Amino acid sequence: MKRRAFLTSSAVSLSAVAGCLGGGGGGGKLAVTPTDGNLDGYPPAFDDQPEKRNIDTSSFGTVKENGVQVPLAPVDVVHYWYKRGEARIADARGEKQYKTSRVYGSVLSQASPNRRASDDPVMDWPKDDRIVCYCGCPHHLSSIRASQLINEGYENVYVIDEGFWEWHDRGYPMRGNDVDSTPKNWVIKGETQADFAGENAWARHRKTQQVESTDIADEGSYELHLKFHEVGPDSTIQVETPGYTVEGKLKDLSAGTIRG
Repeated sequence: MKRRAFLTSSAVSLSAVAGCLGGGGGGGKLAVTPTDGNLDGYPPAFDDQPEKRNIDTSSFGTVKENGVQVPLAPVDVVHYWYKRGEARIADARGEKQYKTSRVYGSVLSQASPNRRASDDPVMDWPKDDRIVCYCGCPHHLSSIRASQLINEGYENVYVIDEGFWEWHDRGYPMRGNDVDSTPKNWVIKGETQADFAGENAWARHRKTQQVESTDIADEGSYELHLKFHEVGPDSTIQVETPGYTVEGKLKDLSAGTIRG
């Protein structure tokens, strides 16, 4: 497996990248600085790689999305792959969320239907490489993005079951403008026609281009969990289902049940 290129002339300490890495939790020490523009999705090289062990991926749970079963990889397994350089990591969230805090080494590969493939580095990755997607909800957006990749012929795709915030809480390696920031979890509940069961409901904060999604349940209900940065009760949120689109202040949308 091809690893990212590194500078070999100078190592960096944790203090040299203050504000870029989460502390504790087995995050490890960076050996060198990546120089490839962060487009390959591989993590940095670590001095303390874990010993090789067998991972039974057939034991993973799955979630059905876009007609395929998406494997849910436990966060500790993903961290093991990560520290051994055995997985490419893709962030399925919005650009604002990605820039604020992300898995160190990950690339932005949005689940949004409005994403442009030309801006997505994953499109240049070999289809037989192991790819792990993640989001924060904990795996709605990531399972959407993973299912898109599977349907496009990628053969070895997973999502982090517990989501990014479990990675964050464990202090695994991160990078971003504010890795210590933990946004409030806003919950928006809604109902639409039962005919739309299995399809997606979306929430968007257009000003910051943050997005969240969830599946519509059998009876037509849905529940969106929003962990958006720099968003408060008076922020305007758009909620979209196949049956309707509504827009309003977050405090109002989260106060009851949206019915369109």
